[in-house]
Amino acid sequence: MRPDPHLLNAIRFLTVLPTPHSDEAPAPDWLARAMKYFPLVGIGIGAVSACVLVAANMVWSPTIAAILAVTASILLTSAFHEDGLADTFDAFGGGWTVEKRLEIMKDSRIGTYGALALGLGTTLRIAALATLTPWIGAAALIAAHAAARVMPAFVMNRMSHSGDPASMKVSYVQSPVRRTEITFALITAALAVLPLMLLAPRGVVIGLLLGAALGALLARWAKRLIGGYTGDVLGAIEQLFEIGFLLGVAAIIR
Repeated sequence: MRPDPHLLNAIRFLTVLPTPHSDEAPAPDWLARAMKYFPLVGIGIGAVSACVLVAANMVWSPTIAAILAVTASILLTSAFHEDGLADTFDAFGGGWTVEKRLEIMKDSRIGTYGALALGLGTTLRIAALATLTPWIGAAALIAAHAAARVMPAFVMNRMSHSGDPASMKVSYVQSPVRRTEITFALITAALAVLPLMLLAPRGVVIGLLLGAALGALLARWAKRLIGGYTGDVLGAIEQLFEIGFLLGVAAIIR
C-alpha cells in the first residue's frame, strides 16, 4: 500500500529524512493538505529527541543530556524552525517598514536580533529540560514537538500571507486548512500529550497555555508589523510554542 502523499510531503517539509521519490508534481495546495500530519511528524521528531535524552542521562549530567536532545531535534529538522525564528526577529527588530521587514526575512544572513533569539530560545529549551527527570523530559519533548506544530494551521486560517507569493521560499498556493484536517491534527497532538498528562497533568495545562500565549503574541505582532504571516513567522510561532510549553512544564515540576 502506497503511503499517503500528504504524509510524505509533511516529512519532506519538516525533516531531512529520506522519502520515496515521486514523479508527480505536488498539488498547488500541498502545504495546507500536509499540515494535518505535522503533529504526527512532530511525534517522530520528539521521540528521537526523547530517546537521546533518556540515553544521555545514563552517561552524563542532565544539562549535557538536554543539550544533546535539543541538538538531535535540530539536526533532524535541519534547524528549519530555528531559521524562521531568527529571520522573524531580525526582520521585526531591524526593519522600519513592511517592505524592509519582508526584505530582511529573505536575507540569508543573520543579524543581532536573530542571533539573540536563537541563543535565548535554545538556552531556554535546554534549561527547562535539564530541570526535569529523564522520563518526564522525554514525555515533554514528544508532547511539545507535536502540539507546537498544530498552531501554525490556526494562524494560516486566521491570517493572510504577507508579501508577494512569488517570492516565497517554499512555493505553494495559500489555502485554508480544512476543519477535518485540523481535527485530525488536534487528535494526534492530544495522543502525544497523553503520556505527559499521566505524569504531570498540571504541567501539561500550564505548558499548553504558555505555549499558546507566546505563539498568539507573535502572531499579533506579525499582523501589526507586516499585515499577516510568512513561512518564517510560522516557524517562529512553532518555536515559541515549544519554548513556552517546556517552560510551563518545568515551572510546575520545579
